[in-house]
Amino acid sequence: MKALKRSFVLGFALVFVLSVFPCQSFAVSTSASASVLMDVDSGRVLYSYNADKQMGIASTTKILTALVAIQYGTLSDVVTVSQEAAYTEGSSMYLKVGEQLRLETLVYGLLLSSGNDAAVAIAQHVGGSVEAFAVLMNQMAQEIGMTNSSFANPNGLDQEGHYSTAYDMALLGAAAVNNPTLLRIASTTSITIEGHTLSNHNRLLSELDGCVGLKTGYTQACGRTLVTCVNQNGQRLVAVTLNDGNDWEDHKNLYAYGFETYPAQTLVTMGQTVAQTMLGASQTVPLVASSAFSYPAKAGETVEMTVYLDEAVALEVGVIVGRAVFTIDGVEVGQIPVRLGKSG
Repeated sequence: MKALKRSFVLGFALVFVLSVFPCQSFAVSTSASASVLMDVDSGRVLYSYNADKQMGIASTTKILTALVAIQYGTLSDVVTVSQEAAYTEGSSMYLKVGEQLRLETLVYGLLLSSGNDAAVAIAQHVGGSVEAFAVLMNQMAQEIGMTNSSFANPNGLDQEGHYSTAYDMALLGAAAVNNPTLLRIASTTSITIEGHTLSNHNRLLSELDGCVGLKTGYTQACGRTLVTCVNQNGQRLVAVTLNDGNDWEDHKNLYAYGFETYPAQTLVTMGQTVAQTMLGASQTVPLVASSAFSYPAKAGETVEMTVYLDEAVALEVGVIVGRAVFTIDGVEVGQIPVRLGKSG
């Protein structure tokens, strides 16, 4: 492949911002035993502490429970609540034995009221049993890339073999906000549905602009756990804190740090000419981006773009003829296809 290089130096505008907002210059920290701040669309980790430490995650487990329910279940299904589900310990949406509710209602109770009873009812309906549902949970976790996690139940109650990491939970959070159904439910502040009035435990929905979810958690053994997502100016960040007694303020501080220090930079717009190539002996034709490319870069970082052209392609306008690869310090951070444009 032929390669054409071009560099973007992200400095002047961000340096100017730094001179106005000196808060960008100091490092953020939390009270958590483990924490991660991640950019959803790029997957870039903007802050981490003990990111790969295996820990209890309490009711943030229910993010995965909801994803499995949405993928493997039918939200319009009518679920009959078992005795086991109705009498599950801990936080509850107050289900009654024999009560019949749509699966969607149970997912609302799961994510808003953190219903352990709803989690068991969902697991029994979708998986056939709690144990079989846990198998589905672990399969989906592996698909998401949560290689350092294990799930034994759908509600996050303390149990041997049930754990995750801050990094894995950030991956889960990113997957969750890319699911429109889950995002719609998790971002609901309150709802009355099928005779149940449910209120969301996530305070940041009303306290932080752009917060769209996701889930709180607590057990005595795990402490306070929290996974949230905030969307500001089209950039989505996910924050995770595990065993954090000051989680609400820590999440606010993480987001302030992330959006100010790592704003998403649009490096290439769709249709933009990124390079030129020769067609035949004398004709110069443009190579244009097939999509936009943005990345959460901080002040002073240099993003290098290398355009790779395929060895043999049909040289027609609009045909993909290669790709533009973006790197920082030699590490790839993303790529987009490039097409043959019209010559001048």
